[in-house]
Amino acid sequence: MTERYPDQWEADVVLSDGGTAHLRPIRTGDAGLLRDFYARLSPESIYYRFFSPRPYLSDRDVEHFTGVDHDRRVALIATIGEEMVAVVRYDRVDGDDRAGGRPETAEPETAEPATAEVAFLVEDAHQGRGLGPVLLEHIAAAARERGVRRFVASVLPDNRRMTRVFREAGYRAEQRFEEGVIELVLDLEPTDTSLEVMTAREHRAESRSIQRLLFPGSVAVIGASRAEHSVGQTVLRNLLAGDFSGPVYPVHPTAVAVAGVRAYPSVLEIPDDVDLAVVAVPADAVHEVVEECASKGVRGLIVVSSGFGEIGDDGRGRQEELVRLARAYGMRVVGPNCLGIANTDADVRLNATLAPTMPGRGPVGFFSQSGALGIAILQRTAERGLGLSTFVSAGNRADVSGNDLMQYWEEDPATKAVLLYLESLGNPRKFARLARRLGRRKPIVAVKSGRSTQGVPIGHAARALTLPDHAVSALFEQAGVIRVEGLSELFDVAQVLAYQPLPAGDRIAIIDNSNSLGLLAQDEAVALGLDVRPRIDLGPRAGADDYEAALEAALEDEAVDAVVALFTPPTIGGYDVRVPEKIMRLAARGAKPIVATYLGLEGMPADLRATGPDGMPAEGSVPSYPSPEDAVRALAYVIRYAQWRQRPAGRMPELDGVDRDRARALVAGWLAAADAAREGGPADASNEAVGASSEQAAELLACYGIDVAGGRDGGGVPTRIVIREDHSFGAVVSFGIADETAALLDDRAYRLSPLADVDAAEMIRAIRTAPLLLGHRGAEPVNLAALEGLLLRASRLGYDLPEVARLELSPVMADATGVTVRQVTLSLARPLGPRPELGPRRLS
Repeated sequence: MTERYPDQWEADVVLSDGGTAHLRPIRTGDAGLLRDFYARLSPESIYYRFFSPRPYLSDRDVEHFTGVDHDRRVALIATIGEEMVAVVRYDRVDGDDRAGGRPETAEPETAEPATAEVAFLVEDAHQGRGLGPVLLEHIAAAARERGVRRFVASVLPDNRRMTRVFREAGYRAEQRFEEGVIELVLDLEPTDTSLEVMTAREHRAESRSIQRLLFPGSVAVIGASRAEHSVGQTVLRNLLAGDFSGPVYPVHPTAVAVAGVRAYPSVLEIPDDVDLAVVAVPADAVHEVVEECASKGVRGLIVVSSGFGEIGDDGRGRQEELVRLARAYGMRVVGPNCLGIANTDADVRLNATLAPTMPGRGPVGFFSQSGALGIAILQRTAERGLGLSTFVSAGNRADVSGNDLMQYWEEDPATKAVLLYLESLGNPRKFARLARRLGRRKPIVAVKSGRSTQGVPIGHAARALTLPDHAVSALFEQAGVIRVEGLSELFDVAQVLAYQPLPAGDRIAIIDNSNSLGLLAQDEAVALGLDVRPRIDLGPRAGADDYEAALEAALEDEAVDAVVALFTPPTIGGYDVRVPEKIMRLAARGAKPIVATYLGLEGMPADLRATGPDGMPAEGSVPSYPSPEDAVRALAYVIRYAQWRQRPAGRMPELDGVDRDRARALVAGWLAAADAAREGGPADASNEAVGASSEQAAELLACYGIDVAGGRDGGGVPTRIVIREDHSFGAVVSFGIADETAALLDDRAYRLSPLADVDAAEMIRAIRTAPLLLGHRGAEPVNLAALEGLLLRASRLGYDLPEVARLELSPVMADATGVTVRQVTLSLARPLGPRPELGPRRLS
């Protein structure tokens, strides 16, 4: 009989050193794993766990430790490869059935609040890798699901490592010392501190896992064919041409050498350590290669092979098995069906890609989901003179995603700005959280494709956007992401962010020597909402000294935040070739951003670069554009981002009267009943949306302090709030006036959930019909605080409960006294895709 436990109790996790492990509940069939694990433990570790020597486990011990009921007695184990490396367990404490590995005390724990004893055991060879903290997160989540509210942990005083795990978890804790043992009591209700600790550990671990990929000491190319222009040989030659700092090992079944480098028949026969393996073999041979890499101790894989998820269900199965196997053995995977990765750091010089052209060193990190576009992207990056710190093309993004790279780039001192080419967002809730945090420190520029289903590969149609385009832009902007329309704009904006300072405001000066050019720039600036003050036309005969004086005046003017410099040769006579040099010299001061357009001048962009020792652009380089409109548009994107950074981030207010546990229990029960009612019974677990009754909707809303009055009577302004679970963005909130005109014009404001207080205030004022709420034509304004409070509560409900496929509150009558919810519709569905971020750390 198969042992049953919640699916979420099984997870892949990243450890503190960047490796991975698999967590799952222990099973009765794990007796052999448990005995082998125990045999590798040191006497000290055994003594710390059981408070006495215990050289071996008896049959009764093994039966006790593996025979859990996944309710009152729960145990999770961590495995790496085929070995168990750690275990954590809790045993409920009710009356006198005290469990664990030490003698009973005189006074047993009471069952109120529900309490369990918890204990860890980590194999000596894997101690210090962060297994203890991540196991505690997962066992605490399992305990809360089973109604346990407190953990009691008994620890010997000199077991400092385990004591530190409990104390640094961030839970509210009490400590007492009795009979030579420290007893810690942990309240398992998550706190701001425990959530911050969990997030910080996730950040460090995932950042470290990417660092291991980008800074390998050695690389093997498996499938390094001798055939010219083959995938394997191309990667090998690019590694060699890039002058990678470590050894490169071609792997070929029969060849003695490939590209003049000694080859090996398998990765297992390479005599030295291998940190990174590039896999370029047919898809049906990848599984065997991954097993060999696991045996070799390889730390990371780049799978450039195709034939996986992009071809349909058969390939998707191979892809899932690839990731499962790699993570089980501690490896992260880039790909499959990817272009590869690159690191321009002088100490690494890694070009493990299929791209022959690699940009020079620079301050921009680039993530591209598309492998097919990757070569063109790198070529255009080089042509623009835009230097990269690191580049990752993730292809099918089966494991490593843009979220992982954002974790790394946040702390990478070599990366000043982040560029993303995205076709989907992977774990959307995590993307939003990471983007909000990273965007406060470093700009993120994204091209988000997939506005329609046309041309979407097999199996990917469900990833096309379902929100209106203006909603997508609003959601990106809320998260601090600069969303651009295409690759040209991506590079236009990146050139400003990479080499120019951020502007303090939206006031720009336009300096030109052509009235026509100046008017084009001014019209574009006004259309984009920028404040032009002043526009200075120097006339067609203006020289370098004239530009220098005008630029100096603009840069010193406190009413100017940025400068657009335009120059074109006069139709008659020569021109002062020193103009670009003067502009660059003034830009090097770094006080305000300067962008430029030079028409009719050959080679001017290259002349405008302040270069470093490697010949690449450096701080103070002036971005130049082919037209005034392009220059102004790029600057406008940067200005809006700078304004976002200047705005208060807001806070997630504490909401009284919220009972999340009851809400989750209600939703789980309703979905289980819907499953049972379908043909096939509970095992169906369908993700088809099911409608809830008005009584059920009201009961769920009550868990979040929202009352439903019912009926449609009452005065005030009718408004509409919709919460929906979107596959691209997670929980999304929309707000607008509840009438046909607003619906026809799609006059809705959209934001990501959960809303901060500033988000709720902004979205009410963002709709075009907001004056109806603010006191239009002498009418009394509605109670905005009450309306904002309702938005905050509804958005938190949507964030906490991803099973809420759609929740509509309409009409919500708003007047000066408050708000009244008149009608509610609710539909539920089991969430698709990665499990939302409501529990402990896990790889999606």
